[in-house]
Amino acid sequence: MDLRRGSMLRQRKLAIETDSKGERATREGEEEEEPVSPVGRLFLEPRFCWYIVCVLGLGAPVDLAGLRAGIEATLLRHPRFCSVVVMDELEEGTSPKWVRTTVELDEHIIVPNLDPAAMLIEPDRTLEDYLSSLSTLPMDHSRPLWEFHVLDFPTSEAAAALAFRAHHSLGDGTSLLSLLVASAGSSKVLPTTAPRRVSTIKALSPRSPSSADKGAMVVFTVWIVSLLLIVWHTIVDIACFVATAASMLRDPPALFKGADGVEFRPKCFLNHKLSLDDIKYVKSVMCCTVNDVLLGVTSAALSRYYFRKTGETGKRNIKVRSTFIVNLRKMTGLHTLASMMKSGKDNDVKWGNQLGYMLLPFHIEKHDDPLKYVEKAMRVAHRKKSSMESVFTNWSASMIQKIFGSKATASLCYALFKNTTILFSNMVGPTEQVALYGHPILYIAPSIYGQPHALTIHYQSYMNIVKLVLAIDEAQLPNVDGLLEDFIESLKLIREAASGKPRVVEERSREEHRHGET
Repeated sequence: MDLRRGSMLRQRKLAIETDSKGERATREGEEEEEPVSPVGRLFLEPRFCWYIVCVLGLGAPVDLAGLRAGIEATLLRHPRFCSVVVMDELEEGTSPKWVRTTVELDEHIIVPNLDPAAMLIEPDRTLEDYLSSLSTLPMDHSRPLWEFHVLDFPTSEAAAALAFRAHHSLGDGTSLLSLLVASAGSSKVLPTTAPRRVSTIKALSPRSPSSADKGAMVVFTVWIVSLLLIVWHTIVDIACFVATAASMLRDPPALFKGADGVEFRPKCFLNHKLSLDDIKYVKSVMCCTVNDVLLGVTSAALSRYYFRKTGETGKRNIKVRSTFIVNLRKMTGLHTLASMMKSGKDNDVKWGNQLGYMLLPFHIEKHDDPLKYVEKAMRVAHRKKSSMESVFTNWSASMIQKIFGSKATASLCYALFKNTTILFSNMVGPTEQVALYGHPILYIAPSIYGQPHALTIHYQSYMNIVKLVLAIDEAQLPNVDGLLEDFIESLKLIREAASGKPRVVEERSREEHRHGET
């Protein structure tokens, strides 16, 4: 059995004292244990054991002493980084708990012994091979579930690199990334992530009935229709979601679809820098969002790779579905997480896994005009924005877990992911450069492994770049460098097509202004 997939929970008798009334009493100075969250328990199930791998490209060689001191002063102040998951043998039916333990920092800062010749001749390949090896190595659940791997040799993009690996039960990518970045500098100069959009319902809220505006009734009617559309779209999306989790609706076997057992096979992690300025230029021309552009680039790249590999003519439209990860937090600024890290306690930003999911289709097809990929992505994204699918998936998983337990929930979630083709995620990072314990960060490249997908796509913005990160099963998708080049070429073609298209932003703005005056 692959140890990486087992829950490997530590089981021991916990020292418990009782008061005169027989109630539990906490020893003086002892930290109170904290139950593992429902989603955290889900990630501890053998069929749903996921890990996060995040590579930080550094602008200077690694100072091990500075790294140790920084971790001791910051990350070890947070309970998750100095706790292990424990089952209480004295009570039946209890859930696993986070229990404080002593952290041996040498066990969490790993300096691998790599071939000096390989690091000198092929540093990029050496880095990729080492990251791939992490997807095959088990993590010791008898100690806190995180590690820093020091890769202190220059590559084409950085003077050195740190690979951070953590079990997904510690938290989702947003919370872990935010905490790492919050550790990078003073709270007075911490960068902030981009603000989240106002929800659809709030944006369409009618004006006060006391308003004398003649168009108040029209606004109210539009709001009612929009609300009804949200309800209808949510019902349709929930039906598709339930049918997928129940294995009644499955993506057909195709080039990108993960084969049986793909979650146990090693993954190849590739990344490449994309220009955020190019993406924003297309955004302004098409009058859409950055996420719409990224969805269009993804659809174009998958189409290029598919038709090149299969030799098909492209006359038919092939639809594959991705499981799109959605952050459900009300705010994503790093200031609050920084204060949480310093105090060692949660505050109004809840720590852990605050995730929802939605099923997002990608269309594999050929277009003479590259901007058609972005246009179709805009329509898909607009449709998904008028749905509460991601909120429902989070709520339903919690309810199923309360009623049927973690094993049943893990089986349903596994079926959901298994019956889709791709895992897709897009995270917003700092807009200014940060330094981790004195090491300037040049890029951030997060990914995950353990999911039943042959292809996982992550986009991570940082400063003026977007890092594209692919986690690929090479046994199923050979020539991974070719797939990466397809993403690069697709953005290039879309950018060039946008250059020859009149900018519609000003025209649409003038038209909206005229409508606003009537």
